Amino acid sequence: MKTVPGFILSVCTAAIIFGSCKKDNSMSPALLADSVPETAPAVQTAVSATVSSRIGGFYQALPARYDSTTKKYPLLVFLHGIGELGNGTTDLSRVLVNAVPKLLKQHTFPAQFTVNGTSYSFIVINPQFKEWPQAADVNAMIDYAVSHYRVDESRIYVAGLSMGGGVTWDYAVAYPGRVAAIVPISGASWPTKDQLANIARANLPVWGFHNNDDSTVNVSSTINNVAYVNSFSPVTAAQKTIWPSGGHDAWTRATNPATKECNSKNMYEWMLQYSRDIKK
Repeated sequence: MKTVPGFILSVCTAAIIFGSCKKDNSMSPALLADSVPETAPAVQTAVSATVSSRIGGFYQALPARYDSTTKKYPLLVFLHGIGELGNGTTDLSRVLVNAVPKLLKQHTFPAQFTVNGTSYSFIVINPQFKEWPQAADVNAMIDYAVSHYRVDESRIYVAGLSMGGGVTWDYAVAYPGRVAAIVPISGASWPTKDQLANIARANLPVWGFHNNDDSTVNVSSTINNVAYVNSFSPVTAAQKTIWPSGGHDAWTRATNPATKECNSKNMYEWMLQYSRDIKK
């Protein structure tokens, strides 16, 4: 029998050991791009589109690296107040005067939020309504966003101020299983206790904001709505933050990322705690 020379055997053995122990640390270009954290402000642009009979346009704000990634993103639909009504085209800039759209315009809306060790960046949609909207208009806006952007459908959130805060309540009553959390601010809505049971049964997290001295929309709307939801003992209790003063404008403070009223979380971090199972 012929034998393999010792040095050849040693070389082969070393090659086998080296090959079996070597780790493959490579990552596909797409996954590598998806893992890079956002640091630049989101890019907000105007879009003219007939989304519903009451929506003729909106602002979209996409993460700065959106076109370089393949992943899906949480969606925040923010609803304006009655003073920002318009045609969605030449009037659209009215939407930029308050809250989230204003922060995006000023490049002070954070590029990412870290919750439970995971970083998230929002797709933000700010529609302009031609008249006081209905829940179906908000749902149409969400449908449009889902069909046109890479939206993580388990992380869809709705928030709004004054009129928009009221429609946030109305939307949650009508479509409680569609979204993961809502934030109504100074909300002008007075659903019945039985209607608000829909929110509790769907275990939809709610965080309402209001000022105690609001002379435009009485603070009782938020206090009562939260109490009615909680009267049905939801798994996640609805919560409220009532500030003593500030008039009707609770939104400047509520939407400020530096405002951390719930377990050291701002409203965006609070929302991102929650996701919803999607049934296809």
